[in-house]
Amino acid sequence: MRVLVVDDEEPARRRLGRMLRELAGVEVVGEAGDAEETLRQVGALRPDLLMLDIHMPGMDGLTLAQLHTDLPPIIFVTAHDEHAVRAFEVNAVDYLLKPVRPERLASAVERARQRRLASREAVSRALEAVRPAGASTRIVTSTAGTLRFFDARDIPRFWSSDKYTVFLAEGVEQMTEEPLSALEERLRGAGFLRVHRGELVHTGSIKALRATDGIHEVELRDGQVARVSRRLLAEVKRGLGLD
Repeated sequence: MRVLVVDDEEPARRRLGRMLRELAGVEVVGEAGDAEETLRQVGALRPDLLMLDIHMPGMDGLTLAQLHTDLPPIIFVTAHDEHAVRAFEVNAVDYLLKPVRPERLASAVERARQRRLASREAVSRALEAVRPAGASTRIVTSTAGTLRFFDARDIPRFWSSDKYTVFLAEGVEQMTEEPLSALEERLRGAGFLRVHRGELVHTGSIKALRATDGIHEVELRDGQVARVSRRLLAEVKRGLGLD
């Protein structure tokens, strides 16, 4: 489990980081000291869990969680016990009081792990529900325990990022755990074409195919650009009726 530690006090971050690293299956992928840095780190690192302080300069941890409901699951870590009710109103996994005891930390992380497993199983069930038809275009995402459904025909591009498949919808990057290779197989009949090992695009969304210094790209109608690999260039041209 990939964890981001958020606290405005560096000694507190170091101590919590050391304790987390002693837990099996836990990787501390980064640290942040305020809400702005937290959002940057979440976007760059894609953690599975946030260890989030409440009292921070600028936006506090509770407000951050309330305004950004697409954050990963959160365990609040604070020296104040009066915010527990509000913390669980934003669907916190747990609420730890400083100084954090190792056994409480281990219990909280295990709760987060079980919640994550349950979420992944729910996504798997939702995906299984669409697979029998073979040509279904439903895309399933899971954020903070909420399953959302999108129609792939409205999405011009999918791309791989770490262990997720990412796409733009409603002006926001969305993530699904369905592998790009599985999407390629499922969406082939809906006009999607693999243009790169990590890129899948809808041929109807392609505005231009261009080459610059030997590098080929497709430009999509919404302004996105996807790299075309040399290995797949001939297939892309055939898919566009150019060969």
